[in-house]
Amino acid sequence: MTAPRSRGLPFADMSNQSAPSARPQSYPSGGLEGYAVLITGGGTGIGRACAERLAADGAAVTICGRTEASLAAAVRTIAEAATATGHGGSAHFVSGDVTNEDDVRRIVAAALEPTRRLDGCIANAGGSKGLGPYHLIDAQQFVETLHLNVLGTMLCLKHTVPHMVAAGGGSFIGMSSIAGYVTHPYFGAYTVAKAGIEQMMRNGADEYGAVGVRCNAIRPGFIATELMAAIPRDSDVYHSYIDNTPMNDVGRPQDVAALARFLIGSDSRWITGQSIAVDGGNGLRRGPDYGPFLEPFLGADVMLARRPFEP
Repeated sequence: MTAPRSRGLPFADMSNQSAPSARPQSYPSGGLEGYAVLITGGGTGIGRACAERLAADGAAVTICGRTEASLAAAVRTIAEAATATGHGGSAHFVSGDVTNEDDVRRIVAAALEPTRRLDGCIANAGGSKGLGPYHLIDAQQFVETLHLNVLGTMLCLKHTVPHMVAAGGGSFIGMSSIAGYVTHPYFGAYTVAKAGIEQMMRNGADEYGAVGVRCNAIRPGFIATELMAAIPRDSDVYHSYIDNTPMNDVGRPQDVAALARFLIGSDSRWITGQSIAVDGGNGLRRGPDYGPFLEPFLGADVMLARRPFEP
């Protein structure tokens, strides 16, 4: 039996059509020759993927972080990516704490060494201390999370902007999250911090547009990094991510790196003050549910503040 056709609307019988196969991903390389870029939190995950992509396209990339051993290992991988394409990219590292202003001054000075200029900065260092409902959040952990994400990004902006202005302009990227604009219950200070980064990028775009410095934020969704590997793939929390992601999967660090590459380069010259999601559509729905993870430890009544927490 043939289904009736709607008047005025095209009809297609989809009953025997298979889903289209995914296209192999490829991209032209090069285009960042002569660029110098600083990437904080560049030793692992998204930061390292960004560094690999930029170095492969010709940039002199300096990564920083707190753990020298992981930075040294990452630089070897990044340098291999640069060598493989032959566009003249290079990799360098410096250890330091982005919440310490003296360290940030030293980190930025190190990023200037390869080319004596700075064309971009990806403020990727971030994280969170403490999950739970707000009435149970430790105040010190809350402040430390704000410092790592918001203060760290501000200090990087403060000390890189003058060098980008001197270079004739540049691109600053603050690493936000879908947690910065979609509710993530029990994420404490992390959601507040990421929202703060987005507002900082909007203000920065307004303040520095006249001197050619662009400021944008990237909003990653669930990205398969070392940090997110702690979420079991058979857990309710993991499935809450997948169920709320139209593309029905998790992202890769390289997905974020592709957007970062675009925002650093000249193709994005007329884009500033934006927060762009790389989340498979997750932001169209809602954030994850970490309740099944916390409830066995706290109990439903404690999570809703009906009963006090008793360690």
